[in-house]
Amino acid sequence: MNGQERAEQNFLAFQTWATSKTDADFREMVTQGRLNRGEICRECAFGRSTLVQNPRIKEALHELEEQLRSRGVLPAQAPGDAVPLRAKGQLQAATEAERLRKLEAENAGLRAELAELRRRLNRFESMESLLAETGRLAR
Repeated sequence: MNGQERAEQNFLAFQTWATSKTDADFREMVTQGRLNRGEICRECAFGRSTLVQNPRIKEALHELEEQLRSRGVLPAQAPGDAVPLRAKGQLQAATEAERLRKLEAENAGLRAELAELRRRLNRFESMESLLAETGRLAR
């Protein structure tokens, strides 16, 4: 299947999906004043990039959202209001999550090293005890 056939198949899947939904269904999918893109992709069974790269789907989605706004399903968008690419605080949360992941990995490594050192210490304490019993330990 070539790219054009795939694009047509994805467009038909999107149209079928859009016509099968009620206003109540669309209301449940609203995120930040627009339809949840991830949910659309899951239900239509195509990748998220399809919404951006397929001009027919992109236009159809824009028209669908405008119709939903006119019917009051989606909130009205003020002129010049751009949907933020990232929610406020999301960058900080991502940074903190990455820092937490690194610290947890470091912690796990240190716990493994501590367990190994305790095992070796136990072994050397056993050897020291044996040497002390046989009288070969320097005092």
